[in-house]
Order: sequence, then C-alpha cells, then structure tokens
Amino acid sequence: MATLQAEPRTVAATGATAVRLSGIRRAYGDVVAIAELDLEIATGEFFTLLGPSGSGKTTTLRVIAGFERPDTGHVELAGVDVTGVAPSERDVNTVFQDYALFPHMTVLENVEYGLRVKGVPRGERRTQAQDVLERVRLPNIGARKPVQLSGGQRQRVALARAIVNGPSVLLLDEPLGALDLKLRQEMQVFLKELQRELGITFVYVTHDQEEALTMSDRLAVFNDGRIEQIGTPAEVYEHPQTEFVAGFVGVSNLFERDGRRFTIRPEKIHMHEDDGAGEPGTVREVVYVGMVTRYIVDLDAGGQLVVIKQNLETSSQEALEARGKRVRLSWRPEHTYVIKEGEK
Repeated sequence: MATLQAEPRTVAATGATAVRLSGIRRAYGDVVAIAELDLEIATGEFFTLLGPSGSGKTTTLRVIAGFERPDTGHVELAGVDVTGVAPSERDVNTVFQDYALFPHMTVLENVEYGLRVKGVPRGERRTQAQDVLERVRLPNIGARKPVQLSGGQRQRVALARAIVNGPSVLLLDEPLGALDLKLRQEMQVFLKELQRELGITFVYVTHDQEEALTMSDRLAVFNDGRIEQIGTPAEVYEHPQTEFVAGFVGVSNLFERDGRRFTIRPEKIHMHEDDGAGEPGTVREVVYVGMVTRYIVDLDAGGQLVVIKQNLETSSQEALEARGKRVRLSWRPEHTYVIKEGEK
C-alpha cells in the first residue's frame, strides 16, 4: 500500500495542483448553484469549502467527484482534464454524512468492497483492509456489522473504505454532521491527524465555522454560488474581505465612522471604566456563557458593539452586575478592517 505510506506534503513543499476548476457554472433551471467558479487546491492540502446551505459548496464537491456535470468550464485532477470522465474513473473517493455502509456486510467486508470491485485477490485485499482499519484506530472490529458500531466508529469505517484504494483526493461532504458535539470535536482532531499521516489531498465541505478554522490549511467561503474569500483560517478570520465573511466566519462587529464601514472581532475590544480614552457607551445587555461573557454596548456615537471577555476571575454575578454600567471601549487599529464599498 505504497500510496498510504506517503509522507505528509504541504503546499509550499510541492507547488503541485491536485484540483483545478476553471470557469465552472452549474444551474438547475433558473437556479444558479455555481456561478463562474475558479479554484485551485494544492497537492497535500486540507482544503475546506465553507458556507451556508445553498451557497454552492456541495455542488462544487459533486462537480469535482463527477456526480454533477458543469454547464460550462473544466475540471482538472493532477493536471488532467476529467470534465467528461465518469466518477468511477476519477482518482477520488467520497465520504458522505450518512456513511453509506452496507448493513449486511461486516466492517472488514465493507472496507474491502472497493478492492473487490477492482479485482484485487482476496488475501491481498484482506491484508490492506486490516491495515487501513488500524490506521483509523479500529483494529479489532472487522467481524462486526455496522449496526453494532457507534456513530464515530461508523464514520471511521466509512473513511477506511474511502482511503483503502489510495485515492489522490478524498472528498468529504459534511462527514461529521450527524455526530454530537463532543464526538465531532474529537473527530476533527482525528481527521486532521489522519490527513497529515496519509498526505492525501482532503477537500472538505461544511457549514460549521469551527470545523473549518480547526482543520483547514486553507478554506474558501461560499455565498450564493460564488467564493467570497480564500485564505488560511487566520487570514479569513482576522482579515475578512467582505461583510458576509465577517458575519459568517465567527462573530464580528460592523460599525461606521466618517463614512467608512469597519469590522472588528468582539474579543479584540477592551472594555474599561468610564474614564480615559475610548468610545463611551452603556452596557445594555450581559450574556454569561460560562467560559466567557458577552456584553452588548450601546455607543454614545450611535450603534452598538459586542464585547467578549474571558471569565478568568469574574463570577456570573459580577458579570451580570455590569448591565446598565457606563464604560469605554478601545481597540488596536490593526484589529479593525475596512469593508470596501459594495462588498456586502
């Protein structure tokens, strides 16, 4: 299984392009799912397509997989145009949210299935399937049926079945959506570790901002069939280029001064006593959420800002007593970003 032994690769290390989409458009009647999309994903990247429902991210994934044929444009995998190539002939595999395991087969038989279709001899495919189950931390469950597994185990079996053929690109469509919060967070860490270990290009679809920020090397933020911004998690979070990105990726404040619109993250704002420098205002509402407290402050100059403070030494009672208090807000200039005219 030489493919699975590959060393982790980085964008900088290879410079190679695993996926290139050029001028992709896909419409269903009058509904435009993708509008003139250009995208390059580097070999060995964990690349996330992030956006709300109906933004075009899943359709983009299905175009890469070959399940959808674009109305215009081209799809390239490793420099080869595969626009007209059937899904089964593309060097990609897909993991879905519903796992899509065969209930009548054992775990080992499920993982072996793709190898069996390819005509790999039974002994060889059994060895490869067991090796992959060890890689996904499930070495001793090959004889069980899917119904006997937990949600997290079923998801890892689905991963094993997808990577056993050693695809150059693994497509993941909301794979953690059916899991509870704690297990989802554990699987986020597991998936990123697995991707680094295998060195396979991961293209991951999600509407969950935390997932995208936690796992991605880079991400593309989708809105209405278009990409609003592409960058590393830090670039997209710290420097949103549009009002949509500022509001969708995390929580952001939007305010206007001297005819210009700015955005700033709530955790970058410092709240002080009502003396000295800073924007004066009044705490209108306090929301205590355990580790942090959110303060909604009405500014004297108009508008409001949300401030987030960690509860390092503040009790819930002390936090709630701030309601109605006069305060001053300040922040470093480099933590604000100007939203350009027309970027809504």
